[in-house]
Amino acid sequence: MFIKILLLSILSFSSVCFARPVSYPDGWTFMTKNNSEIHSAHLHYSPTFNKSLGYRIEYSKSREYTVHTLHYNYLMKRWNTRSSQANFYTKKGIGILHTDFESYESKLKYAGYFGVSADWETRRYFASYENRAFIAEKIDSHFSQKAKIGIAPYIGDYGDLHTWLMFEVSHNPKDTDTITYSPIVRFFYETNLLEFGINNNNKFSFNYIKRF
Repeated sequence: MFIKILLLSILSFSSVCFARPVSYPDGWTFMTKNNSEIHSAHLHYSPTFNKSLGYRIEYSKSREYTVHTLHYNYLMKRWNTRSSQANFYTKKGIGILHTDFESYESKLKYAGYFGVSADWETRRYFASYENRAFIAEKIDSHFSQKAKIGIAPYIGDYGDLHTWLMFEVSHNPKDTDTITYSPIVRFFYETNLLEFGINNNNKFSFNYIKRF
């Protein structure tokens, strides 16, 4: 009976847990996120079920700099019930920022960030929140946050194509438009997750995640 319950739990959450920042032990993850402000790519390895460590690169289009960081995710707490799961993570990175602005004495600056994220989900509903405080010496410091809710229009079986309809609100105090919102469509199939969205300023977003 215990094995049956465990198997059902794995199948129930296989379509939604994919987007989390920590993979299964010995698992690798590649992800790229692209919106109106930032392009990023991230490769990480999970030695345990609650930790991942990797390399992240991001480019800020509005501020015209590139950041290379060693990125660390940690699952602090997980809550499991028979029909839902919730998680709380910390995320942090430290590295180097490179800019082409001639006004700076040095084009290389130390940079780092810290943030938290939380999510709650069932097979039908999803909600998440995340934030990040970013600091780069003498160049930039800002705080950003976003919240997302979603619903699955149908409940697929294990191995099916899973679809989610989502709505995201972002808050970036240093941007021209401090608050933006975006409808998002998420597709998940096998070990691939794909998201498309467009915000209220008609700016597109594209995210892709691969587990291997």
